[in-house]
Amino acid sequence: MGEQNGADIKFVDPSELSKAVTNIAERSQRIVTDFLARQAADGTFGAIADPLNIGDAFLQMTARLMADPAKLMEAQMDLWQSYLQLWQNTTRRFLGEDATPVVEPDLADRRFKDEMWQENEVFDFIKQSYLLTARWLQGVVKNVEGLDEHTAKKVDFYTRQFTDAMAPSNFLATNPEVLRATVESGGENLIRGLDNLLDDLERGKGKLSIRMTDLDAFQVGENIATTPGKVVYRNDLIELLQYAPATETVFKTPLMIIPPWINKYYILDLRPKNSFIRWAVEQGHTVFVLSWVNPDEHLAKKSFEDYMTEGALAALEQIEKATGERQINVIGYCLGGTLLASTLGYMTAHGDDRILSATYLATMTDFSEAGELSVFIDEAQLQHLEEKMLHQGYLDGSEMANTFNMLRANDLIWSFVVNNYLLGKEPFPFDLLFWNSDSTRMPAAMHSFYLRKMYQENKLAVPGGITLKGTPIDLTRIKIPTYLISTREDHIAPWRSTYAATQLYSGPVKFVLAASGHIAGIVNPPAANKYCYWTNPKKPKSPDAWLKGAEQHEGSWWPDWQNWISKTAGSRIPARIPGDGGLPALGDAPGTYVKLRLS
Repeated sequence: MGEQNGADIKFVDPSELSKAVTNIAERSQRIVTDFLARQAADGTFGAIADPLNIGDAFLQMTARLMADPAKLMEAQMDLWQSYLQLWQNTTRRFLGEDATPVVEPDLADRRFKDEMWQENEVFDFIKQSYLLTARWLQGVVKNVEGLDEHTAKKVDFYTRQFTDAMAPSNFLATNPEVLRATVESGGENLIRGLDNLLDDLERGKGKLSIRMTDLDAFQVGENIATTPGKVVYRNDLIELLQYAPATETVFKTPLMIIPPWINKYYILDLRPKNSFIRWAVEQGHTVFVLSWVNPDEHLAKKSFEDYMTEGALAALEQIEKATGERQINVIGYCLGGTLLASTLGYMTAHGDDRILSATYLATMTDFSEAGELSVFIDEAQLQHLEEKMLHQGYLDGSEMANTFNMLRANDLIWSFVVNNYLLGKEPFPFDLLFWNSDSTRMPAAMHSFYLRKMYQENKLAVPGGITLKGTPIDLTRIKIPTYLISTREDHIAPWRSTYAATQLYSGPVKFVLAASGHIAGIVNPPAANKYCYWTNPKKPKSPDAWLKGAEQHEGSWWPDWQNWISKTAGSRIPARIPGDGGLPALGDAPGTYVKLRLS
C-alpha cells in the first residue's frame, strides 16, 4: 500500500471512542431485544425455513453434478491450471517483471476501480483469485445437465448472489480503499460505519434497511414531484392528478398516464430537468396521472379487477367530466402497462372505444420469458408468499424492494455496504434512489392474482386466459394504434419478452428499443443528450431479427413518441385549467396518497 506518513495517521480520542462504543452497545442490545420480541410474537423465532425453496434447487444440482464426476474433475483441473498461471504471473510481478492478467473484471465492474487493485501485487492476486473462483463456480453450476429450466435459473441466480457477496471488496481486510481510509482516519470510518449500520437496523425494525441516498434531501412536492397541478378526483385506490398547462393552447385529446403501483408515480416527475410529465405538458398535452394509494390491511381484498374498475376505468370517466372529451390517449408504465392492456381487452370486448391510442413503457403482456424475476415464482414460493399476505393483508413494500435490488446486487446492495458501513460515508443525495427507496405495499388479492395468472401461468397472452368482471380477455382483438418502448438492459421487463406484444395486438404497432435500463432508458429527457434508440418499421417474429434490421438514432426517444402521438392528439384548443372543468380541485398536486412512506 506504499509508505504511510506518520503525520497523516489520525488517532481516535480514547474518551470519544469510549462514548461511541457505549452508545453502540446500548443501541445494539435494544435492537436485538426488540427483534427477538417481534420474532417470538410472529411465531417464527427458531424456525428453520426455506421460503425461497433454494435448498431443494441446490440439492438437485448437486445430485446431477455428482452423477458426472469426470466432468467435475475436468472443471477442477481447469481451475488449478488457471491458479498455477496466476501464481506464476504474481511471482513475476514481485520480481519486477510485467505479466498479462489471467482474468480481468468487466469494464462495467466498479468494485475494483481503486488503483491499488491493479498496482499492488497482493491486491491484484486477491482480485484475480476471486474472479477466477467466481467464474469457475458460476460456470460449473450453469453447465450442469438434466435440471429443469426453472431450477437451473434459480441455481444460477443464487450462485451469483453468493459470489457477489463473497467479493474481496466487501471485506475490511481485503479492500485497499477501506484499509487506507481506516489508517488515515484512525478507525473513525469503522465507528461511523457501525453507527450507520445501527441506524439502518433501527429504521428497518431489526431488519437491515440499507440507506441508498440521503433520505432527508428530498421532499415530495417540494424538490421532486413538483410539476404544478391539482388533485381532481379521489377514491380508495387513486388520486387523479390534472396538471396545469404550460402553453396557451393544448391538444384536444387528453393524455392519461397509468404508472405501476409497485412504485410511486413520480418516477415520471422526479425533478424538472428529467420529468416526463413536465415535458409532456410543455408539448401541449393535458396530462392526467393516476397516483395510487399505498394500501394497508384494510384494502387486502382489492383485486386486479378493482385496480381496473376503480383505477383505469374510473379515471377515464372522470377525465371526460373534467375535459368534456370522451376519447383519450393512454400511457402505461410496467405493471401499469399490463393493466392498460388488460383494460383494453375488457373494453374491446364491450365495444368501448374511449381509448384512441396506447403507449406501453417497458411493459410485459407475454410472460413466457420473464427474465430473472421468474426465479421468485414457483408453487412453493407463491404458497409461502400467500400465507404471509393472508396474515398481513398485503405484501410489505420492503420485500418487493429487496427482490428488485437482488437483481442488481453489486450496484444496489454491496456498493452501499462498502460505502456506508466500511468507509463510513453518507450516501450521495440522488433523486432516483430516493424514489427507489420509497416502497409501496401490494394488496394480497391483487398481488396473488397477478403473480399466478401473469407470471406463473402466462394467461394474459392467451385469448380468454383470464376473466375480468365476467369478461374473457383477448388482447388479439385490440386494434388501436400502439407504441411499445422497451430498453436494452432492462432486468425487470426484458426487451425480448416485451417484443412479443408486437405479434399480439391486431392494430398498427410501433416497437422502439432504447438504450440503458428499466428506468434510465425510459426517463431520458432530450436535453440530457444521452443514450440512443432503435426503430424498425417491420415486425418480424424474432426480436433479434428486428434488432438486426433496426436503425439507430442518437438521443432520447421522447421526440419520436411525440411525433407518433400527434396523429391522435387532435387539434389545438385553449388551454384547460385544472378545477375549471367538470371536476373541482380537491388540493394541490402531488396530492396525499404519494406522500405516505413506509419508513
